[in-house]
Amino acid sequence: MRNLADDVEKILLTRDEIAEKVRELGAQISADFEGEEVIVACVLRGAFVFCADLVRALTVPATIEFLSASSYGKASVSSGNVQIKSDFEVDIHDKNVLLVEDIMDSGLTLNRLKEMLQVRQPRSLKIVALLDKPERRRVDLQADYIGFTIPDEFVVGYGLDYASQYRQLPDIGVLKPEIYTA
Repeated sequence: MRNLADDVEKILLTRDEIAEKVRELGAQISADFEGEEVIVACVLRGAFVFCADLVRALTVPATIEFLSASSYGKASVSSGNVQIKSDFEVDIHDKNVLLVEDIMDSGLTLNRLKEMLQVRQPRSLKIVALLDKPERRRVDLQADYIGFTIPDEFVVGYGLDYASQYRQLPDIGVLKPEIYTA
């Protein structure tokens, strides 16, 4: 049986570094929303691990909703065609919404989700991304909260995948190029 960790060229962020950053983000977000409630909108599938840890780090009342969107499919680069696969039905009018994403790459998916949610007139709409790859940005979009800025390398683990694999790896690592270019 193949060990998925063998497909990782190097570890970019350890589980301990990630855990510490998630605690910091949770504290910062909690301070910013002190005395208020927030709707945490998790972008599936990649952000589910980050979102679960982040929600546990929050000290403000939070409800969780899930969205599913993709511009990758089974490719290693964004197609540019953002598909909203599932939406939540909760009313966000005049509510605080925190959009949780695993990685800001091209920005296309988050930009599309932000536009979709803005129409619903939330009181506030903030974006938190665990990882940011600004070199790859194709739209003018910035997250309100960023865990780590990373180089333009293909990363997996801690919820991030390639072709629906590697999400369960506890660290974030750079995938060997021969895996995704084969």
